[in-house]
Amino acid sequence: MTFPQTLTEASGQVQAFLARELSGYPDQPVIEAMRYATTGGKGLRGFLVLEGAALHGVAPGAAIYAAAAVEAVHAYSLVHDDLPAMDNDDLRRGQPTVHVKWDDATAILSGDALQTLAFDFLARPECSPEPEVRLALISDLALASGAKGMVLGQAQDIAAETAAQPLDLPRITELQANKTGALIRWSATAGALLGQADPAPLRAYATALGLAFQIADDILDVEGDAALAGKRLRKDEEAGKATFVSLLGLDGAKSRARGLVEEAEAALSGYGAAAENLRAAARFVIARKK
Repeated sequence: MTFPQTLTEASGQVQAFLARELSGYPDQPVIEAMRYATTGGKGLRGFLVLEGAALHGVAPGAAIYAAAAVEAVHAYSLVHDDLPAMDNDDLRRGQPTVHVKWDDATAILSGDALQTLAFDFLARPECSPEPEVRLALISDLALASGAKGMVLGQAQDIAAETAAQPLDLPRITELQANKTGALIRWSATAGALLGQADPAPLRAYATALGLAFQIADDILDVEGDAALAGKRLRKDEEAGKATFVSLLGLDGAKSRARGLVEEAEAALSGYGAAAENLRAAARFVIARKK
């Protein structure tokens, strides 16, 4: 299979798992909104969990709980980011955003419920029979998604909109390491934690991958096709925010992204051919059109 096909297959497995789980919930608008928010998208974070788990001999039936957990957290973050009080977006994945299709209250509640669902998945014995492994996954995801990770990055991003001076390169890098990179690092290292192995190589891989992903997003915001992206583009330019493109230039940003992909691939050297899908993921994040 090509890498996009591999990614689509992994994403389909995670989405099917989430759909089965949510089918047992009451028939309420908030549940329907949760289903809606977890449908579509690339599924990169869930893929990273599944691949990292496979590298360490973890059964797919166990890894799917962690993969679904991070996709639920990612979906919650998008639902909340799209709200009028945040990014005020009407379109996500080519479809109306949750608050547009329903209302603000339903969007807030569905995001809240997706976040708590993630920790439910990680707490289950089916995820790992070892309590200390489940605790490590829960603790690490709490840190990655909260005020030391993703939420901090979003707060830094909002603050940058009204800052007296645009952020410089080190501060943009820090912001994106929190906003985008923290969940990607958790995703890549979850498989090693499940396999009770050293997560350091996958952490190094994910650190480079997460930054490359965000630089690619900044590039797409400038030269991408909104119809392909399925969301509004050129928001950062309109808001006057500093980005990797505004600081490095378009060619400089592309060069930095390619260098980060090389770093990510190098971090996987100890895994040999078994990590080829992860290497392909690194190349994919800077070649994608959406």
